[in-house]
Amino acid sequence: MDDAKIDATDVKATWEADELQVRAKLSSAGVASPAEMLSMSGQAVFDAMFAGDLPSAPIGETLDFIPIHIKNGSAIFQGQPGQQHYNPLGSVHGGWFCTILDSAVACAIHSTLPAGKGYTTLEIKVNMIRALTKDIPLVRAEANTIHVGRQTATAEGRIVGPDGKLYAHATTTCLVFDMKQ
Repeated sequence: MDDAKIDATDVKATWEADELQVRAKLSSAGVASPAEMLSMSGQAVFDAMFAGDLPSAPIGETLDFIPIHIKNGSAIFQGQPGQQHYNPLGSVHGGWFCTILDSAVACAIHSTLPAGKGYTTLEIKVNMIRALTKDIPLVRAEANTIHVGRQTATAEGRIVGPDGKLYAHATTTCLVFDMKQ
């Protein structure tokens, strides 16, 4: 076997092990108090979430994805596309692609924000390259910031499978603002 080739089985096993480690520490889904969010930097929020001190996001429970890593302007989310996410044509709905990518790109931005700053998605552009089905058991949305300014921030992300195949890519623009209690 060519060493340069990706062994999808090994990658999938590593990804599954990563997910088990994260799930072991995450607390149940919920929403943190505004006071907690206001007092913490974006990175501190994610550090507390990964330590189980803040709740995990309810959307991940609904759509079967979780954060795997968020630090210094980058984020990785991992998801299990399944038949419950299908559109009537028999493949994963575009909204699932968009939601996992929006989570990854926005959290990459959030990780760079100081305490007292919040964000919201102004725009997201998603290009779906190939269909996802339940036969693709695991994918990752990997994101990195492009620019983080006082009022706007941009990031890009990709959905990839364990075999390295690209399923979608996205860019986002987020509004950065002062949070109020």
